[in-house]
Amino acid sequence: MVKTPADVWKDTVNKYRKQCQSILEISNNIRYAGVVNQYGRTLTGIIQPRLKPLLKSGNMKNEFSILSTLIALRRNNVDSIGNLEHAILKHQKVTILILQKKDVIYYISFNRKEKSIDGIIPHIKKII
Repeated sequence: MVKTPADVWKDTVNKYRKQCQSILEISNNIRYAGVVNQYGRTLTGIIQPRLKPLLKSGNMKNEFSILSTLIALRRNNVDSIGNLEHAILKHQKVTILILQKKDVIYYISFNRKEKSIDGIIPHIKKII
């Protein structure tokens, strides 16, 4: 049986969702794991069940839009400086890890209690 484009899309989103679930299982200090496309649109995202989001929906959309724009603008420099391995944004309440793979961005937020993000990054990279 040939899969329709809709079936292929569902399979892709399900794959990303399973990856996000696996990422959340790495540490209790991971608050959120999500995948955003190159246009800043959320493909999937999971927050730890016991936590409430820090950002409202509209603010989260703005965050992802800014992030996708930044990544798109940096693509022009890939030949000169190489591919983005990861980016870490430290805020007062959370630390955000950004990973890019092909045309999607993985957005993972951590409680500030997590001190070993550098040790967690290789585990996340194996999942994605």
